[in-house]
Amino acid sequence: MKWAFVLCAVVALSECLLQVPLEKGKSAREALEEQGLWEEYRVKYPYNPISKFDQRFAVAGEPMTNDADLAYYGIISIGTPPQSFKVIFDSGSSNLWVPSIYCNSPACNNHHKFNPTTSSTYRRNGGSLKIQYGTGSMTGILGYDTVMVGGLAVRNQIFGLSQTEAPFMQHMRADGILGLAYPRLSASGATPVFDNMMREGLVTQDIFSVYLSRHSQQGSVVTFGGVDPNHYYGPITWIPLSNELYWQITVDSVTVNGQVVACNGGCQAIVDTGTSLIVGPQSSISNINSHVGASSQNGDYRVDCNNIAQMPDVTFHIHGQEFTIPASAYVRQSQYYGCRTGFGGGGDSLWILGDVFIRQYYSIFSRSQNMVGLAQAR
Repeated sequence: MKWAFVLCAVVALSECLLQVPLEKGKSAREALEEQGLWEEYRVKYPYNPISKFDQRFAVAGEPMTNDADLAYYGIISIGTPPQSFKVIFDSGSSNLWVPSIYCNSPACNNHHKFNPTTSSTYRRNGGSLKIQYGTGSMTGILGYDTVMVGGLAVRNQIFGLSQTEAPFMQHMRADGILGLAYPRLSASGATPVFDNMMREGLVTQDIFSVYLSRHSQQGSVVTFGGVDPNHYYGPITWIPLSNELYWQITVDSVTVNGQVVACNGGCQAIVDTGTSLIVGPQSSISNINSHVGASSQNGDYRVDCNNIAQMPDVTFHIHGQEFTIPASAYVRQSQYYGCRTGFGGGGDSLWILGDVFIRQYYSIFSRSQNMVGLAQAR
């Protein structure tokens, strides 16, 4: 399979890193902007990123939301012979699910559908799966099959086969989701893929790491079993988790030009590959955007594209270290809507460090130590 490869390096011990390249495709927002449908869509399906982390759904159902800016996906396969799917590798959720032949929602009809009748290794589970979205839901059934991830064969992996899907999935390039958070979060008690990798001894270390390229559509990758030094430089800062459900850490403060503008006295943040923006409480996000010179327009924070070089850095102070996001990283440019920042509001106290943050900082997720490692991305 040309989309999966194994990288072996000689270190103190022989270490093999299993990697899945991620492609940065066109986001749902970009596709809708091209069609002139974005304003209608955003009113009909408002973005509520923090709903994904509503603790009320932490056991009974796993909330998701209509993040129209998600663009990174990788390819996995399910079944024998293998059926390929584009999935979002999501550190903010725990279930694996893909569209199936049992689904006739518009969101399924323009994506690949899993056909269990053509897989010799498929087994029914008999259970059901329901995942709550901010603007709808995904429902389906559970089954077992061989899942190939980065060249690894994860046998008897439980996964969801969708029967209905929320409308916003119709506009996304990815077919489904592969969750990488803790098993306690998993809907229907389904064992997450990475937990099965660890249990079966398929990875050298109980670690996965994510690199999101800043400069091209190619080059992004999720690595299972360790870290890839080709994707970062300098020291790794290891941060203990404050909640072993999501990849949740404590942020000490957020500053602009040395002035605390948010998270004064500390706040909680989730490092989430399944959210595109940096998200925080509305008042804090408004304050950050005000300090960088952005103005609110129709739910976005707009800036003059000619001013990017003069705009200040935004610095997150975490575990005694500074993690700085320059304007070139937090400003997004659209040929249809100009320039807007990557800071979005939502929720009351929780923060999400999404792709805007992860593009700057190579992110390492250690299940063995229950820590997140951050290092300057190349």
